[in-house]
Amino acid sequence: MAQRNTWQRERVREALADVRGFVSAQTLHGTLRDENTGIGLATVYRALAGLVASGDADSLLSPDGEALYRACSTQGHHHHLICRRCGLTVEIEATDVEQWAQRTAAMHGFRDAEHVVDVFGLCTPCAKAKARAEA
Repeated sequence: MAQRNTWQRERVREALADVRGFVSAQTLHGTLRDENTGIGLATVYRALAGLVASGDADSLLSPDGEALYRACSTQGHHHHLICRRCGLTVEIEATDVEQWAQRTAAMHGFRDAEHVVDVFGLCTPCAKAKARAEA
């Protein structure tokens, strides 16, 4: 079922595009609430689900298990490097991971295997800041 393109969905799309890296629905809702848009949390979740389904947004689970969202700049299957500190996100190709996933699935008799790979770490500026703080 296609989602209607309402002003609320469009505003959620714009707010998501303004965010650096991944963000939770609650955080995005807080931004919209602070702007007095009147957009409710349930509407934010529905809009985000629609954006993910249409390929206009990425969704992943944080290491803590929270769903996070990001405006998608690459169509099709891809992976991410994500800074745990500042949220900087880099879309990457991972040919070795793709080949490993297909080989592993085939070895176990699986077909049409799909996977999600997101790598969390510290970007260079955050790693340097952490090292300075620990010194």
